[in-house]
Amino acid sequence: MLADRLKLPLAPVGEATERPITVAIVAMGGQGGGVLTGWIVKLAENAGWIAQSTSVPGVAQRTGATIYYVEMMRASNGRKPILAQMPTPGDVDIVMASEFMEAGRSILRGIVTPDRTTLIASTHRSLTIGEKSAPGKGIADSPAVADAIGVTARQQIMFDMDALAVRNDSVISAAMFGALAGSGALPFGKEAYHAVIQGDGKGVAASIRTFDAAFDRTQAKPDALAEPSGGTLAVPVVPTHSADARLAPLLAHIHALPDMVRAMAYAGLQKVVDYQDIAYGREYLDLLADLHAVDRALDGGSQNYAFTTNGAKYLANAMTYDDVIRVADLKTRAARRDRIAREMGLKTDQILHTTEYMHPRMEEVTGMLPAGLGRWIKQSGGLYAWLDRRVSKGRRVRTYSLRWFLMLYVLGGMRGWRRGSLRHAEEVAHRDAWLADAKALARGNYALGVEVLKCRRLIKGYSDTHARGLSKFDRVMAEIRHVQRRPDAADWARRLRETAIKDAETGGLDGLIQTIRSFA
Repeated sequence: MLADRLKLPLAPVGEATERPITVAIVAMGGQGGGVLTGWIVKLAENAGWIAQSTSVPGVAQRTGATIYYVEMMRASNGRKPILAQMPTPGDVDIVMASEFMEAGRSILRGIVTPDRTTLIASTHRSLTIGEKSAPGKGIADSPAVADAIGVTARQQIMFDMDALAVRNDSVISAAMFGALAGSGALPFGKEAYHAVIQGDGKGVAASIRTFDAAFDRTQAKPDALAEPSGGTLAVPVVPTHSADARLAPLLAHIHALPDMVRAMAYAGLQKVVDYQDIAYGREYLDLLADLHAVDRALDGGSQNYAFTTNGAKYLANAMTYDDVIRVADLKTRAARRDRIAREMGLKTDQILHTTEYMHPRMEEVTGMLPAGLGRWIKQSGGLYAWLDRRVSKGRRVRTYSLRWFLMLYVLGGMRGWRRGSLRHAEEVAHRDAWLADAKALARGNYALGVEVLKCRRLIKGYSDTHARGLSKFDRVMAEIRHVQRRPDAADWARRLRETAIKDAETGGLDGLIQTIRSFA
């Protein structure tokens, strides 16, 4: 039997240099990665090629993208090739990324190479859970990815394909398909791509329009590497007048501030008023005016009023803390539903349902109660524990069902109740102590006062996230007091804050504190 097997004809299908064309697509849920993969396979099959696609799903909640992989090859002498199921580093011809950081991840995986790969990617950002949940600015370094793309890919097709698709009432997969056609990386004409889209039979007109726009954009500048979009916020223009008579005196307060402070103060005012009401906005400006008075007394003009500008930013954040009322308000806003519907590509004949996981604690319940009653319940250990066992349970909430929507809507409408609550009293006491520390330290060391204002970055979110941030804030402030008399105190304060922001398990912060204790 072995001798017979050795005599089997093993002639190669073709020349040894023949190889399939390989395409890797990294796309997040809802971005049409599966549709795009199907289109590419259909494109090859329509031309008489053999094509195969596979996929490896990513993790939910924007922590990873699904990797789709396509190999295509002409059949030779009626024999079908054996195609691989996963991309191999160094052996991928085309990589398509539906989001800018996914292009960076593709580079790290080694599937983008300078001698072979055409990289097609959208420059828009869809932030990861890690980026959103970081206590401070956790957004990844987009310029670093841009620099890497410039040296790791043979050809780059980079622009905001998501924005282009939205402008044409379609989805990003159609834009990426157009960019692929415009790149010339596949040996098929534009008409062949059109035929694939037309054969799909869904949203053909919008998809063709988006495809053509992306094709023309790619043909115009095939190697353009555009800056990632969404990373820079527009500076708000401070109006001089308002149709609302209640806002007129508030605008006058803002225009009394130095030029370099006004935009930040106006953004803060908008945030505070949206959170609560006009009276709360007036309180914000009064507190900001007090910070500015200290700044003027310290000749802050020579420092571009950094103390007032940072005060305007972080005071607004402190006054718009997350609580149950805020969460319920945001979840029932029409703008949120519209955004979800737009991202999901909801059709007019479809119904949107969302199911959200909520895990309230007794801490949140007592925080909503009048301050006196809330304190009494928290001090009643047995009663508090009994209530917590009944309240602290995970719940799956269908936001747009009548029962849950009405419950959340009523909660979100209780903002008038907020200022008498225990949570608000606690937040005000903490806010005032923080501002008092910043002002006192600034009088001895201007830069240190600014760094203390920035420490508010450590406090974010609600429930357990808020508690962890508050704990880090307290530790950092305690160490700042140890070094406040040193000439380099501001630098140490900055190191403490940045270490605490990046340190999920506090190991790095512990080490820095030990270093400070060794000489302080």
